[in-house]
Formats: sequence, C-alpha cells, structure tokens
Amino acid sequence: MASSLISGLIASGHSPSQIWVSDVNQDTLQNLAATLNVNVSVNNDAVINEVDVVVLAVKPQILRAVAETSAALLQAKQALVVSIAAGISQASLSRWIGEKVAIVRCMPNTPALVLTGATALHANSNVSDEQRDLAENILRAVGISLWVADESELDIVTAVSGSGPAYYFLLMESMEKAAVEMGLSKETARLLIQQTALGAAKIALESNESPEQLRNRVTSPGGTTQRAIETFERGDFSLLVSKALNAAKERSIEMSKQLGED
Repeated sequence: MASSLISGLIASGHSPSQIWVSDVNQDTLQNLAATLNVNVSVNNDAVINEVDVVVLAVKPQILRAVAETSAALLQAKQALVVSIAAGISQASLSRWIGEKVAIVRCMPNTPALVLTGATALHANSNVSDEQRDLAENILRAVGISLWVADESELDIVTAVSGSGPAYYFLLMESMEKAAVEMGLSKETARLLIQQTALGAAKIALESNESPEQLRNRVTSPGGTTQRAIETFERGDFSLLVSKALNAAKERSIEMSKQLGED
C-alpha cells in the first residue's frame, strides 16, 4: 500500500525528492530508490526530521512499537500523522504518540494498488484545515477519498470498501466456476466476467441512477436476467449480504479493541 501511495503521489505531480521512506528491509528500500528515485533510510527518526506528514504504513501488530519509539520526535516536530493501519483507533494512536499530535486515521482498500482505491478518513481535533487537505491529497493520489463524521464509521467502511473487493472476487469466482461447468473455457469465462464487472462499475460510477434503477434497466420482464435475479432472491441474497457486512463490521470492532489493548 505504501508503494502504491508513493507511485500515485509521483504520478500526480509530486517530486520524488519530497518523499522519504523508512523500512527495515534494505532490499525494499533499494528497490524504491532505484525505481521511484525517492529518499530512503532505515532510520524512522531520520525520515521524520525531513517531512511534515508521516504516513504510518506498517502492520497493525507492530504499530505500537513503531509509534512509541518515535513519539517524542513526532510531538516536537508537530507533524501530521496519517495512519493506514487497519483496526488501530485514534485513541490508541494518541496514547502511544501523544495526546496533542494531529492524527488522521484512514481506511484505504487494495484497488489503490492500481490507482482506483476508495479511502475514508477521519481526523482528530488536533488536525488543522491545511492538514486535512494534505491528508486528503495524499490518499486521492490512489483513488477517491472522503471524510466520515465519526470515527466509528470506519468500522462500517472496513466492512463495505475495505473488505469489499474480496466480495466481488468471490462473485466473480463463483460465476467463473458456474460458466465452466456449463461449458465455457476458463479463459473465456474469466475474460467475460472481468470485463462485465468493469463495465457495470463504470456505468454505476457515471450514472446518476441508483443500483436498483440500473438493475431494473437490464432486467426485462420474463427474460433471462429476471430468472437469474429471482433465483438470487429466493436464496435471500440481500439478507446474506447484510449478514456478511455486519459480521465484518463486528470483527473490525473486535480487532480494534484487541490491537489497542496489545
């Protein structure tokens, strides 16, 4: 995700000379320096000294150690801290970094890897308007970004867009399997399904109509689409989706409590 953010920032016009990266893996740093021409260091504090915005792009399980090690410098620098670590609340971050540090917590998703991500952000009370713009611009480099009014909404965002790509992959996987069973080659089925998913998403993005209205437009009475939709509905498709998203939301809340305590 960090590599995607860096690539997106450079593609949107930011100079590589303004970007600093820290990592414990020397091979990763050498690769980033060679391919993207950014500044690299194995020392977090060396990077923090050079920047105004610090993006925490590490695994949630090690975030506390990283945060506490650099807490004093982050406070002294008055840097904006942007966390993309899933499940770590602002309360935990403030406890580890400092109560007066400006923190933006965000939930991006994996399509950021191809610059079509969807990211929701929430800022604590220490974040200025200028810092909000900075955080939004960083995440907008890899897709759309929007603010939520309450941090608790990020648990819903996690269920909807954070985990969302896997739901579409599951549908595509199931459609491919059924198409192959009915007689299509795997290659033909996969390409048709991928292009259909892309086209449906493009129509939805460019239309002012709701998904329900768009669905009705391609569902002719008595036709093949209606027969398939009726089959989905007999299986309580909408209820199953609702249960799945609520399960993901509840797990996000559980993880936030566990990781925060750890």
